[in-house]
Amino acid sequence: MTRPLEWRAPGAYHDAVMRWSSIFAAVLIAAVSASAQSLEERMRSAAAAYERKDFATALGVWRPLAEQGNAEAETLLGAMYWSGEGVSRDHRMAARLYLRAAEKGYARAQNDIGFMYGFGEGVPPLDNVQAYKWLSLAVRNYTVKNQARLDQAKKDLAAVRARMNPAQIAEAERLVRDFRPAP
Repeated sequence: MTRPLEWRAPGAYHDAVMRWSSIFAAVLIAAVSASAQSLEERMRSAAAAYERKDFATALGVWRPLAEQGNAEAETLLGAMYWSGEGVSRDHRMAARLYLRAAEKGYARAQNDIGFMYGFGEGVPPLDNVQAYKWLSLAVRNYTVKNQARLDQAKKDLAAVRARMNPAQIAEAERLVRDFRPAP
């Protein structure tokens, strides 16, 4: 016959709680790891589909993730709207998606929206101060893994800077200093 829980030896209750807490923590960690892997795998498979020109598959992965606020998916979906691959070409939508991801600190989106501002490509209108801000942030946030994009962003930034007066540069540098990524 077992004793009721309140009659167990001192520490037995604590041991049982600790054992179940450990099991719960292990299951939670495994679930979080599995969802992180599945996101990475989904992004990779969507990129492979895009490369094969299977835009419907890429769109099926990236659109829901973009709607959930995933900055990488927002950027990749923006690129689809920019080029009109798998969707109707829509530079306004591309700019909205790039800007949402750029505000989260995603370097490629910062580069893309900076290019749009700096070279009057699509919407928004030409704005050297905003172009300088976003291109500077892209240069700051790119990693060595993205060396080709980093090099191009530096060239684009130099071209934009050459068109600016000192007051515009000062304003743009203030915007860069004050930038804080959105959650």
